[in-house]
Amino acid sequence: MMISTIIGAFSIAIISVIVAASALFVGGFISYFIWDKALKAKSIRIVKDAEAEAEVIRKDKILQAKEKFLQLKTEHEQEMNERSSKLVQDENRFRQKDIALSQRIEETQRKKKEVEAIRENLQVQIELVDKRNEELDRLHKQQIEQLETISGLSAEEAKEQLIESLKAESKTEAMSQINEIMEEARMTANKEAKRIVVQTVQRVATETAVENSVTVFNIDSDEIKGRIIGREGRNIRALEAATGVEIIVDDTPEAIILSAFDPVRREIARLALHQLVTDGRIHPARIEEVVLKTQKQIEEEIVEVGKRTAIDLGVHGLHPEIIRLIGKMKYRSSYGQNLLQHSREVANLSAIMASELGLNPKLAKRAGLLHDIGKVPDDEPELPHAILGMKIAEKYKEKPEVCNAIGAHHDEIEMTSLLSPIIQVCDAISGARPGARREVVESYIKRLKDLEELALSYPGVMKTYAIQAGRELRVIVGSDKVTDADAEKLSFEISQKIQNEMTYPGQIKITVIRETRSINYAK
Repeated sequence: MMISTIIGAFSIAIISVIVAASALFVGGFISYFIWDKALKAKSIRIVKDAEAEAEVIRKDKILQAKEKFLQLKTEHEQEMNERSSKLVQDENRFRQKDIALSQRIEETQRKKKEVEAIRENLQVQIELVDKRNEELDRLHKQQIEQLETISGLSAEEAKEQLIESLKAESKTEAMSQINEIMEEARMTANKEAKRIVVQTVQRVATETAVENSVTVFNIDSDEIKGRIIGREGRNIRALEAATGVEIIVDDTPEAIILSAFDPVRREIARLALHQLVTDGRIHPARIEEVVLKTQKQIEEEIVEVGKRTAIDLGVHGLHPEIIRLIGKMKYRSSYGQNLLQHSREVANLSAIMASELGLNPKLAKRAGLLHDIGKVPDDEPELPHAILGMKIAEKYKEKPEVCNAIGAHHDEIEMTSLLSPIIQVCDAISGARPGARREVVESYIKRLKDLEELALSYPGVMKTYAIQAGRELRVIVGSDKVTDADAEKLSFEISQKIQNEMTYPGQIKITVIRETRSINYAK
């Protein structure tokens, strides 16, 4: 019973499932059919809409193409119109130029005809003038013949007599005028010249400066002398070799003597010694370093002295090289007279004298300052200092009057301006005043220079220094060019040449110094 009941229930359940599945299948089929119909209808509608939209787009594109075509056509027509207008304008312009050219040709032909007519007229007038000149010449000859007939003299004889009479009369009057002028000049020239010279000298107050050949270097204590001499004299030898100055260390208390004929060398040695003593480090390497630095300082000071001198005298526009040469004058002397003071004195004298004579005082002062510039160049060629100074002035574009005054102040060349004799006279006045010069000092310095130049002429010689008042000549040679044997031979040859070519008192010691240095740097 129970089993039949279960089977009946199971059968009912199966039947229910089958009915439900059949109903689901039938519903799905119906739904698919309805959905397919809807999709087809929608697809047909979408296609129709797309075809309508495509038709609208096609019509729009055709319309746009027509508008673009019309626009291009309008632009092309406009461009063609502009070109046609331009061609018309060019044609009109060419036509006008053609008309103007034709008018110009006609005008030129008309003027040519006028010129031909004027030329023919001038030719006729020239022929008339020639006929008149011939007529005048004929009449003039007739008059001369009549005058010759009346006077009994030919034209040449009459002309000679007239010239002789005028010449004699002119000579008489000229001699009279010359005598009057000469007499007046004799009466006034001497007095006027003395007045100008005296007034000029009185207005220029200069101090008498005579250069010495020694400089005294003061020290605080005698202990410093030993440090300057160095171990076995190496410091003092290095200092003398670097500066060319003889350093005399004797019993003079708290003083060292620097002896040299060249003031530049003495000044370099003095400044180098001062720096070494102040610094306290005194050894050969330091000495060479300080000497080189001091030499550069002296060069700068020379330029500064030249600038200051030009400013003091009011001389402007000088070339820098000329300013440097002016500064070097401070360390040069002329017969014992300081060359810079002498040149300043001549410049002032020349300016005053030029003012008195109505000339240009500034130009005279310029020439006076530069008149001895040929004494101080570095190379010192074999030329008179006046000619050398003139060439230097010409090289640096000084005025011709200044150049001539420089070159002619010792009569080496002809004077071409009134400025030249003024410079010559003022140079003589400055050098001739009492106490201005010492001939002995100048000859002594010249002898020492000649002594150094004689030794410097030998090959391999680098530097030469005359020391001990010219009683010793130190010759420094290059170790790579001169051997020890050559050094001894060189010393003998120099001594023989000095004996044969120079005049000197006593004897001269020739010392040839040759040293070898090996230098390397640790980096």
